[in-house]
Amino acid sequence: MSSPSLAVRNGMSFMSKVPEVTLWFWIIKVLSTTVGETGADLLAGRLHLGLALTSAVMTGLFVAVLAIQLGARRYIPWLYWLTVVLISVVGTLLSDNLVDGMHVSLITTSLAFGIGMAGVFALWFMQEKTLSIRSINTRRREGFYWAAILLTFAMGTSLGDLIAETLHLGYADAVLLFAIIVGIVALVHFGTKLGGVTTFWLAYILTRPLGASIGDFLAKPLTHGGLGLGTIATSLIFASVIAMVVIFISVTRIDRLDGSRG
Repeated sequence: MSSPSLAVRNGMSFMSKVPEVTLWFWIIKVLSTTVGETGADLLAGRLHLGLALTSAVMTGLFVAVLAIQLGARRYIPWLYWLTVVLISVVGTLLSDNLVDGMHVSLITTSLAFGIGMAGVFALWFMQEKTLSIRSINTRRREGFYWAAILLTFAMGTSLGDLIAETLHLGYADAVLLFAIIVGIVALVHFGTKLGGVTTFWLAYILTRPLGASIGDFLAKPLTHGGLGLGTIATSLIFASVIAMVVIFISVTRIDRLDGSRG
């Protein structure tokens, strides 16, 4: 009997390319969104590379790593999560270039990225009849998957800044707000019959502004409502934790969808 995680579509199939959705998945996801926020600020601001150069370098690096990810035929933890971290940085830079570079309002960018994301989900469902991450086993589905993720990171950056800065809620309160909303989604997932695919993507979208707000809260100076750790310390701490968790799941294989755990 063939493996349930194999699919044949247009003559192209491979093992599931994404991890099992466990607690470890969400831990790394939030950590990666935080690194995306502080890492982009570190490169463009603290290291004085500027938005244009930072965007060019990080986009090039992301495209190269994504090409390797797309070329793989199975889930490889370090490669998958490196792609997520880089797409987090690029998504942040997409928002920052529009807001800081072109002076587009955060309301406009939040709406634009949200509409784009909804369009990707709609097209994905029309073509594949599913948005389940358990079905990421063809090239086309993986393409939709990464396009959706890029837009969730870009929209999350704009939305987090909109709530914390434009609406003057502050970084600490923004963290609390998004944490409560994510908690509500979790309660809905476990306490109702709402589909797991729907709650997964709601949580995925919302953990982006949550992570971005955490990054800003830790890195921003005290005078701006943060804890003043700075982008260097915050980025290094979170990147180190990501590396340790990825090593852990690589050794234990607790995040496999293909039945190869242990």
